[in-house]
Parts: sequence; C-alpha cells; structure tokens
Amino acid sequence: MPASGRTAASSSERSPLSTPPGQTDGLLGPAAIRDLARQLGLRPTKSLGQNFLHDANTIRRIVRTAELDPDDVVLEVGPGLGSLTLGLLPVAAHVTAVEIDPRLAELLPRTVAGRAPGLAGRLTVVEADALRVRELPGPAPTALVANLPYNVAVPVLLHLLELLPTLRRGLVLVQAEVAERLAAAPGAPAYGVPSVKAAWYGEVRRSGSIGRRVFWPEPNVDSGLVALDRRPPPPGDRAATFAVVDAAFATRRKGLRAALARWAGGPAAAEARLRDAGIDPATRGEQLSVADFARLAATEPRP
Repeated sequence: MPASGRTAASSSERSPLSTPPGQTDGLLGPAAIRDLARQLGLRPTKSLGQNFLHDANTIRRIVRTAELDPDDVVLEVGPGLGSLTLGLLPVAAHVTAVEIDPRLAELLPRTVAGRAPGLAGRLTVVEADALRVRELPGPAPTALVANLPYNVAVPVLLHLLELLPTLRRGLVLVQAEVAERLAAAPGAPAYGVPSVKAAWYGEVRRSGSIGRRVFWPEPNVDSGLVALDRRPPPPGDRAATFAVVDAAFATRRKGLRAALARWAGGPAAAEARLRDAGIDPATRGEQLSVADFARLAATEPRP
C-alpha cells in the first residue's frame, strides 16, 4: 500500500502544547500526555494497543539503548502522542513515524513543531496501518525503534523486517512475555515460532525490562525491550522455511516425524526429509535453530 507522509515543517498550526519554560528537551510528561488526550477527546483503545509512554527517564533509556548513529533514519511504529518521537529526533537524521489513528497522525507534526521546532524538519508522519504498508516516503529507514502495539507486535516486526532490508538494527518495546519469546534460544521454554522467524533476520536479545507505571493508561502486563541486529539469513527460502516452522510448532509435544506429517505428505516422507537434513526424526521443533529449519525446508519432497 503506497503511503504518503506529512512533515512537521509543513504544518502551519501552532502545537497545542509548547515546551514549558526551563525544559530543554521537549519531552512529554504525564500532565502533557493527558492534556493532549483531552484536547483530542481521545480515550485510548485496547483494539489499537494504545498505551502511551509518559516517563522522560524511560524515553531517554530507550533512546540510549537503541545506540543510534547521527545519520540513522529511524522508523517508529505507533508514535501515539509523540513521547518517544521527541526523544528520537535529536539523535537521528530523520524519523518516519507510522500511525494508524488519523487523529494522532494529524496532531504529531504540530506537537513536534511546538515542543522541538528546530527538529521539525526531521519528521515525516505516515497515516497507515503498519501491517499493510508496502512502501514509505523519504529516505530508507536504517533503524526501527518503537513501542509496538502489543496485540500485533510480532506480525508488525516480521513484516517490517521483510519489507525493509535497509533496517540494520531494531529496538522494540513489547509485552514481557512476547519479549521472552522473540529472544529465546533453541531449547528454552519460551522458544517457538516468533523466536525462529525473528532469528531469520538477525541476532535477537533482551535489552531490559520496563515497568507498568510509565504508561498511560497503565497496562496489566509488564513490558520488555528487544534488540535485533541484522545479519544475512541462512541459505534457503524464507517462505518455505517459515512453512516448516509453522508446521513444527503446531503440535509442540510431538516429535518432528509426526508433527511434520501433513507438511511432508505423511510420516514416512517427513522422516525421510528429516534424515536428509541430518535431523533425528524424534527431535522436537523447539530443539532446532533457524538454520536447521532452513536446511530441512530445502530438502527434496518425497512421493
């Protein structure tokens, strides 16, 4: 889906909230967040995963952990009222923010123009569903830094990594349980489909925990930071590999000979392909690395 952007510099309206006297970084605190929401008549919705960061120290920590270079072009998904956006703009060459809520997409350039006018030209806001985006305006993103909506965090992350090969690194804030799954290694209790598919794109690791009180409204779950450094994928076809991954974890308690029977065309065919890949047919999917799955997907089908 083509996406057009609006820039903060192009907005002629004054921000509804300017930077308070004595504050130099323009970051939004709890009072400013609630004031903006009131002016919009906004009630955060669970369906859009709207939990807005309001703690300046947490914003600074996220930006610091992202380890951005001055020439990085940052992609932010779900900027909401602009808390993280305002923290990213001073340290990056550009920020492209993708926001699904039209009210928030319209407000964000004005907020930046009011609170950080010298940085307004670095922002492009795209009103779109991140899961449906097919291209982005402006310079190609090199880093993904986002407080991802928890209900779609994994599919959004995987979609953007596949869509944008220029993304060299990422740091995303997700539900703590999802963070564990994304960063889990083979054999770990949390290892599963998100772990393998994320590992296709790079090295994934936990980068810290975030408490509930830094959000408004306060979620009923804890959160975690997940970092990803892009590396070349293993040899093989991504779609074919992901199909094997989905089949292997559909029935976690079964050995792969049984779990992959439908995928391969029967238990005997599954066993043959497993042996061709050098994998014990009694092994379970949670023991295999992404390279193992890619090697298995590349084996020849059996009649």
